[in-house]
Amino acid sequence: MNEVYNYLKDIGTYYLATSEGDQPRVRPFGTIAIFEGNLYIQTGNVKKVFAQMKKNPKVEICAMGKDQTWIRITATAVRDDRVQARQHMLDEYPNLKNMYAADDGNCEVLYLKDATATIYSFTEKPKIINF
Repeated sequence: MNEVYNYLKDIGTYYLATSEGDQPRVRPFGTIAIFEGNLYIQTGNVKKVFAQMKKNPKVEICAMGKDQTWIRITATAVRDDRVQARQHMLDEYPNLKNMYAADDGNCEVLYLKDATATIYSFTEKPKIINF
């Protein structure tokens, strides 16, 4: 999991895919943190992406590395409603404090459960990481 965290943290922007009915939805994300042994993302609960994850928590993340490798992660997004988890994310990304607070009723953090990350390369076999 640490390798996946470092990969996404180094990139800065990754793309999160959800579904809305039969339509896939993809958008850029930039938050990633490890808290109590889980990999977390963050969003606001007024956003469509949060409603989509509540209805169908299966997500995929995709990003291109600076070394021309790319990663795809399949997982189930699980909401963590603890203030401590939200505060940890805000401490990792202080710029979010302009938009969110740990107890504002909007900030949401979700951890990735039953995740499989695959790192691909044009020159090597794919590397699979389960967490």
